[in-house]
Amino acid sequence: MDFIEINVHCDPPFRDILMAEMGYLEFDSFVETEVGFEAYISEEKFSHPALQTLFNDYRKQTRIWYELKKIPKVNWNEEWEKNYDPILVDEKIYVRATFHEAKPEYPYEIVIVPKMSFGTGHHETTHQLLALQSEVDHKDKKVLDVGSGTGILAIMASKLGAASVAATDIDDWCIENSLENFELNAVTPDFVKKGVIRDLDIKDEYDIVLANINTNVLLEEIPTYETLLVAGGYLFLSGFYEKDLDQILAVTAGHNLKEVKHTTRKNWVGMVLQKVS
Repeated sequence: MDFIEINVHCDPPFRDILMAEMGYLEFDSFVETEVGFEAYISEEKFSHPALQTLFNDYRKQTRIWYELKKIPKVNWNEEWEKNYDPILVDEKIYVRATFHEAKPEYPYEIVIVPKMSFGTGHHETTHQLLALQSEVDHKDKKVLDVGSGTGILAIMASKLGAASVAATDIDDWCIENSLENFELNAVTPDFVKKGVIRDLDIKDEYDIVLANINTNVLLEEIPTYETLLVAGGYLFLSGFYEKDLDQILAVTAGHNLKEVKHTTRKNWVGMVLQKVS
């Protein structure tokens, strides 16, 4: 399966906005550059007319220039090594790639192979959820990571003492990458399943459900997340803008989910909710 690479030149304030919008078009991997960003999508999912419509809409507000090319499926490590730097969250969570030096002085270290999967920790959504996870007791909890990407949030849950973790995603790359990252971090998941959460027929209930996806998917799937949670369990959400917060809260309120806390970072929201009776 080949991929389409889009190299986008845009004004800095619109970088995150355009990446989020392209996520709705099923672009699933992004790399920030000095002039904008690169975005990747499998050739079979790519719609050039849809991309042109998106960019034409935003050209009313900013300058956008782009070029695209087809690239074969390859080992992405070399390309990512050129762009990927380790990150530190709240001075206690150190996320690094396999080619970075270990830093055991930090309480939590997560090692990932940053392939074509969302969730390297750099994006504001993942960064916020990692920080929020560190504030909630995971010890001996049963955790499900929906739309797991690299598996980073499930790995964090395990390092925080979760009794078990499981993960789902709709993309083959993400399933492959998360399995690799679980092994790197000595995490043995209950399962890593491919598919839309409502179609997977998961029978278990969980103390914690993690979902870092996008607004439309969250709005559709929140009712399913609620059914997967035990009473008193926690739901972590991100992948949406601050302007969408009221819409998210309207749906969660209708499904026995009460906000515990939310944070914002560059207009992106990270949120913790608790299931109430």
